[in-house]
Amino acid sequence: MKIVFTGGGTGGHFYPIIAVAEKVNEVIDHENIVGAKLYFMSNDPYDKEMLFENSLIYEEVSAGKMRTYFSVKNFFDMFKVFFGVIGAFYKLFSIYPDVVFGKGGYASFTTIFAAKLLRIPVIIHESDSTPGRVNAWAGKFAKRIAVSFKEAAEYFPTGKVAWTGQPIRSQIITPAPRDKALDHFKLESDAPVILILGGSQGAELINQTLIDALPILLKKYQIIHQTGIKNFKGVEGRVSVVLAGDKNKTRYMPVSYLNPLSIKMASGVASLIISRSGSTLFEIACWGIPSILVPFTNSNANHSEKNAFAYARAGACSVIEEMNMTANILNSEIERIMEDKKHYEQMAQNAKAFHKPDAAMKIAREIVNIALGHEK
Repeated sequence: MKIVFTGGGTGGHFYPIIAVAEKVNEVIDHENIVGAKLYFMSNDPYDKEMLFENSLIYEEVSAGKMRTYFSVKNFFDMFKVFFGVIGAFYKLFSIYPDVVFGKGGYASFTTIFAAKLLRIPVIIHESDSTPGRVNAWAGKFAKRIAVSFKEAAEYFPTGKVAWTGQPIRSQIITPAPRDKALDHFKLESDAPVILILGGSQGAELINQTLIDALPILLKKYQIIHQTGIKNFKGVEGRVSVVLAGDKNKTRYMPVSYLNPLSIKMASGVASLIISRSGSTLFEIACWGIPSILVPFTNSNANHSEKNAFAYARAGACSVIEEMNMTANILNSEIERIMEDKKHYEQMAQNAKAFHKPDAAMKIAREIVNIALGHEK
């Protein structure tokens, strides 16, 4: 049995692949399937260590990004796509997998197109409330389609789409005990903790607004702030000026990147999360923590805002649009949520209810079933 996973470009595509691969390996071990091989085809390995840990063999294929706006890069990327399809075709032909699992994004297009040419069964998963261009196209011939948002199902053929929810890595799905988390970050036990997540690259608007709000926030709260690796030094420098002489400055903890252990610890101690509205919102939901989402205005097909408001309709979060993201508004919204205990508890319950805990296993089980059926 051979299975190819494809996607990439961002953690939002890569980490759900890892979550599904974890469960595929569980099924393989539990059912004693002999000779199974798993592959990851993309233009970048994203995280070689995670691929190795999950027995995923990396195969590089070229991929070009077709932007929705005018750019000279589109011309050159057409050639990347053309040669990427050829490369993916020969690699898929040599592997000849029993099924291809596509997570969407431009990095998956060449592999899925090659799978279509070779008539290899394709399963796709869509994380956004409205599908991206690759998945909207692949949904027309995919054998099975899984979606994270119920709203996304209407864009795909009824007979082969399932609302599974979002696959989440087993490493981070359960928050750490609060006492261990407090000790891990060396935090005070009596001041609530706000966790700021801007994605692996950080979010400059969130970073700057938070810095402006820090002098007031730190009077009552502790802050764990994931700045993004590229932004860490700049944020640290600006904060040192803003908090110079502030007696509460030790309550602020900037980190460039949160690895799985740190995420698990942070989720165990956070009372409120401020984040963008990509796939991270599903992790927030599984932890059952109220949140404030700040959708990215210029996201492709407005996915970020649609995701945020879909989650808000479930009663699990508050949304601050970029045009309204100021220190005063952020402070006010944090106070509104944290001071109304009844509303806070309802948001936490709604977040938990939004989470579908068996998403990764449902998808993995279907992948293995189709792969075994294709072998015959």
